[in-house]
Amino acid sequence: MSTQSDAGYLTTHVLDTARGCPAAGLQIRLYRLDEHGRTELARMLTNADGRTDSPILPKKDFVTGTYELVFEAGEYLRASGQASGELLFLDEVPIRFGITDGSAHYHVPLLLSPFGYSTYRGS
Repeated sequence: MSTQSDAGYLTTHVLDTARGCPAAGLQIRLYRLDEHGRTELARMLTNADGRTDSPILPKKDFVTGTYELVFEAGEYLRASGQASGELLFLDEVPIRFGITDGSAHYHVPLLLSPFGYSTYRGS
């Protein structure tokens, strides 16, 4: 576990690759996973730049472990006119990842379209 002074933090960024722009207004939930299950830590909306206004996991709460970001892609795709109907190809997009360095910046972006997505560890 890192101390607050040298702690890392977690950010994300969502890009709408079908429209070629940031995905504004997309809801994201962050969970920490452990032997007891899944605990919600944060719930945020992306801004006009497709980012959250603050780190989704700030330095004061940053510890190593397993996490899951859940992107509410279906709501966003419906609102942007790219998808309709009750059943979508992509609805919730979960990305499970491990934080092993408690002093690092972890950036987990999502590149999204109605029929596919990708992610990577950014900087």
